[in-house]
Amino acid sequence: MSDKLQKKNPDSLKETSQYALAFGLVATMLFVAGFPVFVIFFFGIFAYILWKTFSQPTRSEAREIFEFYLSANELLRDDERRWFGFEIQEVIGRGERILQLMNGAPPLVYFTLGALYNKLGDHKSATNHLSYVLENDNADETGYNYPSPDLRNYVRILRKIEREPAKAPQTSAAVRSLERARRNRGRALLENSRLLLEEQNRKKHEIALEQKRHKELAERNAERAAVSATEKPFVSVVQTEPNGHANENGRAASLAEKPPTPDDENQKKKKRKNAEDAFANRKPISEVLRDIYDSK
Repeated sequence: MSDKLQKKNPDSLKETSQYALAFGLVATMLFVAGFPVFVIFFFGIFAYILWKTFSQPTRSEAREIFEFYLSANELLRDDERRWFGFEIQEVIGRGERILQLMNGAPPLVYFTLGALYNKLGDHKSATNHLSYVLENDNADETGYNYPSPDLRNYVRILRKIEREPAKAPQTSAAVRSLERARRNRGRALLENSRLLLEEQNRKKHEIALEQKRHKELAERNAERAAVSATEKPFVSVVQTEPNGHANENGRAASLAEKPPTPDDENQKKKKRKNAEDAFANRKPISEVLRDIYDSK
């Protein structure tokens, strides 16, 4: 980042000089006491490593807080930019890491995390963080009477930024913007998260009830299907032919005959007439016998 806060602290030269003076004084005393030079040199290197190990996390912890402010303010700013979910989650992860590592994190960190959770849609976490910083008297800055070294170093850098904002303009603007949002929009964000959380819980409850009803209905249908499969189906002993009449093995009465139509009467008359015509030209039996005897 171009912010001057991200550059090396000019006080580091002063701290290094103090360490060099202290080491020189202790080394002189040990040399006068008769310790070998290589032992003094070894203890000097060991002390320097310990000093860097225990002093560097304090400075980096405060730097991480202000970097978190810069990133979060960029996400929460109303500039019509559309952020991806993983971008918001990455910044939230940095804020959660600060809460885990720092003993007595600043209240502004809690508020910023709550606002980010609200933007992401995790209203349960947003409600937890916002309610802690807005409704808990112990979360106010005046309640921090016994600061940890990390918090003391953070406050020292914060006051320096407030006194000389030109040295870290981006960080100063981010802190002022977040503090203004905490003061003006904190309650509204908390109420919004609570309402949306209730709505989410109501929808989850309705979905659970609907799934339960579907499950019970499926179980009842399965039971009915099992009962139907165990019952013996009824088979009729009367078999009907395609014309609707019972066959010779059936005991049911045949269907009623259809009433005769004029066409049926005409057909019957024609059949009788043809039968009469067929026997009209036949000779009587006496003539037939006479013809037989005459032929003999």
